[in-house]
Amino acid sequence: MGELGAWGEVTAGLRVSRPVLVARLLELEAAGALTTAHVRAGAQVGGVNVRTVWRWLDAARTEGRVERRPRARLELSDQAWEVLAQAGGNVAALHRHLKAAGGDVPSLASLHRAVRRDLEAGRVLPDRAVVRREREEQQTRQALADLALAGPSEGDMAKVAAPRLPPSEPGAVAGSSAGESGAVAGVALPAGAQLVRTSSVRAVAEAVGQAMATQGAVCVFGNPGRGKTVAVRMALRDVPAGWTVTWVPVPVRPSVVGMRRAVFDALGLADRFPHTSVLADAAVAEALGEARVLVVDEAQRLPVPCLEYLQSLWDHPGTRITLVLCGAGSERALARLPQLASRIGAWQEVPRLTGAEVATVVTGFHPLWRTVPAPDLTWIDRSCAHGTFRTWAALTAHLQNALLATADASIDRALLRRLFQRVARPL
Repeated sequence: MGELGAWGEVTAGLRVSRPVLVARLLELEAAGALTTAHVRAGAQVGGVNVRTVWRWLDAARTEGRVERRPRARLELSDQAWEVLAQAGGNVAALHRHLKAAGGDVPSLASLHRAVRRDLEAGRVLPDRAVVRREREEQQTRQALADLALAGPSEGDMAKVAAPRLPPSEPGAVAGSSAGESGAVAGVALPAGAQLVRTSSVRAVAEAVGQAMATQGAVCVFGNPGRGKTVAVRMALRDVPAGWTVTWVPVPVRPSVVGMRRAVFDALGLADRFPHTSVLADAAVAEALGEARVLVVDEAQRLPVPCLEYLQSLWDHPGTRITLVLCGAGSERALARLPQLASRIGAWQEVPRLTGAEVATVVTGFHPLWRTVPAPDLTWIDRSCAHGTFRTWAALTAHLQNALLATADASIDRALLRRLFQRVARPL
C-alpha cells in the first residue's frame, strides 16, 4: 500500500490524453512488451480505471478508434421551439407534446440540456403573446389568399393574390394575350411596343402572389432572355396596400459584406453605412419588420455565404419578408444550400414561347408584326428567335431601323435574313 501511495504521489500532477496513451500502449503491444503494469500505470495517468483502458485498447484494435465515440447531438426543430414558445418556455409541456406526437422522444433531462445550450448560445425564446399574434396573422393572411384565389374573376384574383411590378428586361412579356400600354419601370421597349401578358407571366404572378400570402419564398428560373425579371416585375406592379417591394441588385463577385451593403442601400436606410456589421444587420432587420417583398435578381451569382445571409434575414423572428430569387441558373445556385432550397415554396420556370403562342404574342407586342403573315412569323421563330422574347425585341428594333433608313424597304425574307445575322450570337 505504501508503494501505491508513493506512485500516486508521483502521478498526481501527470495527465495524459486518451489518444496519446492508447498510441503508446499499442506500440508496446506491437513490440510484445505490453504488461498489465503498463495498463495500470496508464489508468493512473489517464485518470480512469484499468477496465476502461482495456476497453480503449480493444476499440483501437477492432475499430481503429482512439477517440471517444461521437454522441449524436440533440437538435430542436423550429416547430419544437414554436411549441416551447407557446408553452411559455415550459420544457415539460414540450416533452408531453413530443410524446403525444409519437416517435423517438428524448428524455426530459436531455430536452432541458438542449434548450439551455441553445439559449446560452444566443437563441431567443419568443414571447408567448407575440407567437400567438403572429400565428393568428398568418392564418388571416392565408384566409385572405384563399378568398382571393376563389374570387369570381381571374382579373380580380390577380389584383389581390398576385400583385404586379415593373419589369427590367427589354421586350417584356407577361401573362395573357392582351397588351398593356402602361410603362413598367426597368423595361426598355422599342418605339410603339407594348407589354404582352403570356401564360408564363400568369404562372409567375400566381406563384409570387401565393408566396406573399404566406410570407414564403419563390424561385423564378429559366434560360436567359425569356422574360423572368419582366414577369416578376409585372406580378409586383400593383402590390396590395401595406406591402413594399424592394429590388436588391446582386454585386459582381458578391461577398457577404457586399450583399449586406446591397440590401442596406436597396432599403434606403441612411446616407452612411454603419461601421459595424452588427449595426447594419440591426437596421436591416428593423426595416424588414414591415410586410415587404425582397426580390433578388441575378441570384445565380450568389455563393453559399450570401445565400446564407439572405436566409438569415428571412428566418429572423422580427422580419416579414416574401423572398423572390430570380435568374437564369438560380435554381442551381440554391441547390448549393439545401437549407434554403427546402424553404422554397414554389419553383417557377419561365419557358420559351411555344409555336402556338408566338403569332399572338409578337403581334400584340408591336404593330410591325401584324403586317407579317403567320407562316413567316413561325419561320422567324424557328430560324432565329427560338421562342426567346429578348431576341424578338431585338429583331423589332432592327426592323424598325431598317424600314426608317430605306424609304422603299419591305418586310421580306431577304431583309429578315440580314437582320438574323445581327442578332445571332457569333460562333
